[in-house]
Amino acid sequence: MAHRSRLGGFIIDCRTDDIGSAASFWGAALGMKPGPGTEPGHPEYAGFARPHNGLNIEVQQVDHESRIHLDIETDDIAAEVARLERLGAKRIKAVRDWVVMEAPTGQRFCVVPAFRENFAEEANRWE
Repeated sequence: MAHRSRLGGFIIDCRTDDIGSAASFWGAALGMKPGPGTEPGHPEYAGFARPHNGLNIEVQQVDHESRIHLDIETDDIAAEVARLERLGAKRIKAVRDWVVMEAPTGQRFCVVPAFRENFAEEANRWE
């Protein structure tokens, strides 16, 4: 069965006790205003208003080294995870409604539920 996926956005992982200051820095650095994130009710996330391309940019408080990871949004988490595993990625863990994965080159990324309004029209279609 076919499914769709595309780049959802970038998450700036910050090892910090002050997510507000981290969000203020990154917002100023990127010229982005505070806005809704994808994790309402979770204070470890701070979102920004989405730019015209709709990419989700968020700051996330973490307990590992600071880094930036990307999210791939999809209309079928299981199918997209399986597709990426066939490409050589490995599943690290499931978290709420998404899956953390690792590329063959070592970068971590997440497979998340589709969230953008124009997802179906603009996403890649996989058989």
